Amino acid sequence: MSYAFNTSFDMKKNVCLLAVCFVCHLIVSAQNVDDLQPLPQEYTLKESVLKLPVSYRLEGKQDANPHAVEALVNGIFSGKQPDEAGMPVYIGERNDKSVRKYRKLIPSHDEGYYLSVSSQRIVLAGHDERGTFYAVQTLRRLLDSGQLPEIEVKDYPSVRYRGVVEGFYGTPWSHEARLRQLDFYGETKLNTYIYGPKDDPYHSSPHWRLPYPEKEAAQLKELVAAAGKNEVDFVWAIHPGKDIKWNQEDRDLLLAKFEDMYRLGVRSFAVFFDDISGEGTNPDKQAELLNYIDEHFVRTKQDVTPLIMCPTEYNKSWSNPKGNYLTTLGEKLNPSIQIMWTGDRVISNITADGLAWINSRIRRPAYIWWNFPVSDYVRDHLLLGPVYGNDTTIADGLSGFVANPMEHAEASKIAIYSVASYAWNPVKYDAWKAWRQAIHTILPGASDELACLAIHSSDLGVNGHGFRRDESQNIQPVAERFLAKYKSGDRYDEADRQLLLRTFERMQESSDILLTNKENEALVSEIKPWLLQFKLLAETGEEVMKMVEYLSQDSLSCFLRKYRHIRALQQRMFYVDQTFNQNPYQPGVKIGTKVIKPLIDQTFVEAVGRYNKQSGEKLEMVTDYIPHKLHSNVEQIKNLPLQVKANRVMISPANEVIRWNSGKYVEIELDQSYLGEKVQIDFGVETKCMWGRLEVSIDGNEWKQVDFVQRGRTLTTDLQKIPFRFVRFTNISDQEQQVYLRQFIVSYVLPKDE
Repeated sequence: MSYAFNTSFDMKKNVCLLAVCFVCHLIVSAQNVDDLQPLPQEYTLKESVLKLPVSYRLEGKQDANPHAVEALVNGIFSGKQPDEAGMPVYIGERNDKSVRKYRKLIPSHDEGYYLSVSSQRIVLAGHDERGTFYAVQTLRRLLDSGQLPEIEVKDYPSVRYRGVVEGFYGTPWSHEARLRQLDFYGETKLNTYIYGPKDDPYHSSPHWRLPYPEKEAAQLKELVAAAGKNEVDFVWAIHPGKDIKWNQEDRDLLLAKFEDMYRLGVRSFAVFFDDISGEGTNPDKQAELLNYIDEHFVRTKQDVTPLIMCPTEYNKSWSNPKGNYLTTLGEKLNPSIQIMWTGDRVISNITADGLAWINSRIRRPAYIWWNFPVSDYVRDHLLLGPVYGNDTTIADGLSGFVANPMEHAEASKIAIYSVASYAWNPVKYDAWKAWRQAIHTILPGASDELACLAIHSSDLGVNGHGFRRDESQNIQPVAERFLAKYKSGDRYDEADRQLLLRTFERMQESSDILLTNKENEALVSEIKPWLLQFKLLAETGEEVMKMVEYLSQDSLSCFLRKYRHIRALQQRMFYVDQTFNQNPYQPGVKIGTKVIKPLIDQTFVEAVGRYNKQSGEKLEMVTDYIPHKLHSNVEQIKNLPLQVKANRVMISPANEVIRWNSGKYVEIELDQSYLGEKVQIDFGVETKCMWGRLEVSIDGNEWKQVDFVQRGRTLTTDLQKIPFRFVRFTNISDQEQQVYLRQFIVSYVLPKDE
C-alpha cells in the first residue's frame, strides 16, 4: 500500500492517508511510460515490449553528435556487439544521410528529436546535435531490465535554457560534486550550468580582476570539458559590482578575465550585479558596460552564446516604483542580452502576471533565476520536497529557467530533477511524479526511506522571505485531528494514535537504513546531521504517544519513565543542534518543523500539564520554544528568525542588501528583564554609522539611549549591567540606508539559578 497525495498542494483540503509505508513503484516500463521524466511532448506507445538486441548495426556514427554516440555505445549498448547482421540503429541530425528519411518526423524546435523503437529498427534523429543527445537520454530512461517499449516519440523542450545557477551564499560545491552535477544535467536534459558561487573570490571581490591560480584554472577547464560531454553550456559569471570603477581600465580588466576564461574553454558568460549597493547599481553604467562586452567580446567570437546579466533590482518587491532602473536596462541593453529575474520577491513562485510585469519593462522575455531549493537563508533546514507553485503556462514568456540550489549538492538533485521536468514540458508537469522519480533516480536502493525523510523535510520554517512549503502531507490530517481532540479534552481516535506510532517507527527505520547506505555516500554524508536528528525526533514522538496512553490508563509510573526518557531525548537533540552544521548564519539542525515537531511538542506539553494537575506535581513542560520576540517594520528584517545561544539572542543574518527607510526600527523583546552585558551589530559597511540610534527599555514605553563604539564594521555597546528587556535600533536620518545585516547580538547576565 502507499500514500495518496493531493497534487494540488492545497493543504486546506484533506490528503487521503491510505497506509503508513511509503512505497514507490517507479521503474519506467512499457506499461508506465507516463512516469518518464521529463515527459515527452508527444508519444505513441504500442503494446509490444522488446528485448534490447544482442547485436546492433550503428548507422550514422561518423556524422552524428559524438557525445550522443558515446552515450549510446558506452551506455545503452555497453557489452553489446556491433555486427553487420545486427538490428539497425540509425542516429544523426536532421540533414544526415542516416536519418534523412525521417526528417519530416523531427520537430522543428531547438534541441528537438524523433525517437522510434520497433522490432525492425531504432531511430534517434535530432533537429540538432543536442537533440540527438536527448533522444539517446530518452532511450536510456525507457530501458528497463534489458527491455524497451515499442514507441514513437516526438519531443522538444518548451523553455530554451534550463538548468542550475550555483549562486548561493555559503560553502561552494566541491570540484567532485560539480562533476557529478554535470553528468546529472546531461541525464535530465538540462543544458545550462551557471558558475557563480558567492564565496569564490575570483568570481567576485576582491579578485575578479585577477586570473585564477593554476590549480583552480585546471579544475575549471575540466568542468568545461565535462559540461561539453553532457551537452551543457558552462556559463562563467563575474560579480564586479561591489568595487567596480566605471572606467576603461576596469573594462579592459574585465575583458581580459573573459579572455582568460575563453582560453579555458568557456563559451558562455554572465555578469552579476545582485546584492550590491552604491555606485555599482547605476543602470546606465551597467548597460554601457554590458553593451561594451557584447560588442567587443561576445560578437567578435563565433562560438559564444548570448550574454546573461543579473540586475540589482532582480525582483518586483525591490524595484523602486518611482525609479527607472529596469526600464533603463530594457531600453539601453542590446536586445540579445538576457536579463535574470527571481519573481515578485527574492524567493517566490513565478506567475503569469508577474512575468508580464517584468517583461514589459525589460522589453524581452525574462531569464528566471528561481531561488529554490537554495537554503542559504535557512541553513538549519534541508529542502527535499516537491517542486511546485510555478505557473505551467508561461513557457513562451521565458528565455530561461535556472534553479539556485542548496550548498548540499547531492541533496539538491531532488529539486533539480523536478526543475528539469518542469522546464522541459511545464504544461504536462506533475510535481509528485517528478519528485518520486527523482528520489528513485538518486537512491534507487533506498528510495522508500529517502522519501520518508524528504516528505518531513520540505518546509523552510519561519524565515525573512516568508516563503513556505507544504510538509508531511501524508500524515498532516491525522496529526491535526489527533492534536485538536487531545488539546480539547475529547477522546482521541486510537486508530490515529496507532498510525502516528507507526509513522514514528518508519521514521526511525528510515534513518538507520539511510545512515548505513553505501549507494550514494556523498548524499549520506551531506544529510547525516539531519538523519541523526530525524531519528531522535521519531523516538521522541513514539515515547510521547506512549506517554499519552499511560496517562489515560493512570499508569503514572510508566508515564514518568517515558517523561524522563523524553527529557533525555530532548537533550540529545539539543546536542545535535549545537554540534553539527555550526555555520555563522542559521546554525543547527532542524527537521519536521511544520507538522511533526509541533505535534510532538504540543502533545507533550498537554500531557505533562494534565499529569501536573492530576498529581499536584510540577514537571517541566520544556521544548525548544524561543521565548524572545523580534519586532520590526523594516520589511526585509521583520520575519527573520531569532536564535538563542546561552545568554545571547541573535537575529539571523540576511544575505541581501537591507533597504532601511527613515524612521524604521528593529527591536528585540526578551521574555523578562535582565542585567545587560553587550549589544553587537555589524551592518557590513565601514562608513561611520551616524544614522542610527540605539536604545534600551524596561517596559517598552520609556527608552534610554545608549552610546556605541564603532571599530571597522562592528558597533559595540557595553550595557554595564543596567536592567533592560527591550533593545531597539532606529534609522533617525531622513534618508534610506542600504546596509547588510551581518550580525545583531544582544547578550545579558543569566540569573544565578540558570
